[in-house]
Amino acid sequence: MTETILLAAILIPCLIVAIVFHEVAHGWVALMLGDPTAKEQRRLSLNPIRHVDPVGTLLVPGGLALAGLPVFGWAKPVPVIKQRLDNPRFGMMAVAAAGPMTNFILALIGAIVLGVVMALFPADVPPPQWLADGAYYFIAINLFLALFNLLPIPPFDGSHIVEGLLPASAARVYNKVRPFGFPLLFILLLVVPYVFPEANIIENVVFPPVEWAMNKYLAVSEWIAGG
Repeated sequence: MTETILLAAILIPCLIVAIVFHEVAHGWVALMLGDPTAKEQRRLSLNPIRHVDPVGTLLVPGGLALAGLPVFGWAKPVPVIKQRLDNPRFGMMAVAAAGPMTNFILALIGAIVLGVVMALFPADVPPPQWLADGAYYFIAINLFLALFNLLPIPPFDGSHIVEGLLPASAARVYNKVRPFGFPLLFILLLVVPYVFPEANIIENVVFPPVEWAMNKYLAVSEWIAGG
């Protein structure tokens, strides 16, 4: 139980940082592209309290960590009004992409930190476990959050990117699916894997690119560490 609590104590702060920076990135890009809504609602802040959803940021990831399941969560979405953007079609794509791109950058920072930590300790003297684990999980959480959000399913960021890339007529049809995003997500992520275990979306769709990216980022850590 103690190890589980320690793991949650590492994972949850990493997740909060990843989610908060993800959401703030949406708001800053929206502001740069003409929509000040997030600024008006005081959401361009790194103060977690302004972004934390008690269920999505604390209870869900904490419960998943305790259950030994993949950890993910969500924050209160940063408000973006498409019509206030200078170029709504391109603007929504850029705003959506800003969140995952920020997580990729945070993962790179985590990889650099892990590499520095490895370099500071000789091979026969391992670094403090909490420090090494914290950097490792920080990389993994940010990569998972980035790639998970790039799924082309409403309301994920990937859905806005896909909608912006589609021809106008196809985008209008695609947009009609948006109100059904959460029920569709529930079916794909919970119902389908329960009925057809071999069709687990997270394990079969999200995990392979996360593992591939994780190997690349850890290679950066090893390079910095001199290995």
